[in-house]
Amino acid sequence: MHATSRRRWLIRSAALALLTASLPIAGAHAAEAFPTKPITMVVGFAAGGSADILARLLGESMGKTLGQPIVIDNRPGAGGTIANSFVAGAPADGHTLLFVTSGFPGAAALYPRLKYDNQKSFAPVALVGQSPVVVVVPASSPVRDFKSLLEAARKAPGKINYSAGGGGATTTALAAEFLKNDAKVDMQMIPYKGSGPALTALLSGEVDAGFDIPSSALPYIQAGKLRALAVTTAQRAPVLPEVPTVAELAVPRFEVTGWFGVLAPAGTPPAVVQRLHKEVNAALRQSAVAERLKSLGVEPGKASSADFAQLIGTETQRYGEAIRRLGLTPD
Repeated sequence: MHATSRRRWLIRSAALALLTASLPIAGAHAAEAFPTKPITMVVGFAAGGSADILARLLGESMGKTLGQPIVIDNRPGAGGTIANSFVAGAPADGHTLLFVTSGFPGAAALYPRLKYDNQKSFAPVALVGQSPVVVVVPASSPVRDFKSLLEAARKAPGKINYSAGGGGATTTALAAEFLKNDAKVDMQMIPYKGSGPALTALLSGEVDAGFDIPSSALPYIQAGKLRALAVTTAQRAPVLPEVPTVAELAVPRFEVTGWFGVLAPAGTPPAVVQRLHKEVNAALRQSAVAERLKSLGVEPGKASSADFAQLIGTETQRYGEAIRRLGLTPD
C-alpha cells in the first residue's frame, strides 16, 4: 500500500474506532442527562379511576428520584385510544409516557383505523402490576350474589345494565363481554369515560351492576356502599378473599386478569427506556408504594421490558381474536 494511502487508511480506522468506542458512553450520558424537564404521563381515562390512581401514585414516587416532576395528563375517550395516539406521535425522548391498562391490546381490533400500531409505535418500559376485575352491585340492590345476577339477566334479557370502566377495549369491558358470551346472558353496557364516572353512576343507581378494578372499587366495597359478587381471576384475590371467582360459580376455567404498564414512544433511546424501567421498579419496591398497591388489590409487576413487550404481543392476538369472534364494535 502506498505510504500516503496507508496514512489515510490508518486515520480513517482510528476515527472509526474512536466513534465506535464512544457510542456506549454517549448512551450512558443520555441516561445520566435524562430527564431535562418535567415528564408528562398520559392516562387515557378520567381522573379518579384505577389507571389514574396508580399513575399518580407511581408518578409521585418516580418524580422524587428522577429530580423532575411527573405531570399526569388525563385524555379520556375512545377506550384509551385518544391518549395512545397522542403519545405515539410525541417526541421520543422519554419526557412523554403513556400509562396503559390491559385493555390496550384489544384496541387494535376494536378500532381498526388507528394511526398507531400496538407493537411498532411504542417502546414498552415496565409492567406496573396485575389485578382482577371485580363484579359489583350497589349495596341497596336486591341482587345478593353472582348467581342471582345471572338469573335476573336470563329472566329479563337486555334489561340489566352495567358500567365497565372506560368501556371499549378496556379489560373491564372485555371481561363483561366474555362473561356474557360464556354464561349465555344478555346485559346492556352503559359506556363511561373511566372508572370514576362509572362508579358514580353505579353508586347513584343509574346502572344495575359494574365491572371494575379493585383499586377504584375497593374503597366503596369496604365502606359498604358496593357489594362484591365475584372476581374474574383464576384464583380468589388476596384483597377480597371472601369473594368467589366466576370460575367457581358459573363458568369453569373463566379467567381475565387486568394489568397496568408504562410505555414510551417508539424510538426512545434504549438507555432512557432502561433508566425509566429501573425507576419504575425502584418505586414499586418502596414500602409505602408496595403497601398502597396491596391495599388496592394490585400485585406489583416483576417483568423485564422484553417480557412486557411479549405480554402485549400475546394479548393483542388473544383479545383481537375474541373481539372479532364476538363481533364487538366501539359502540
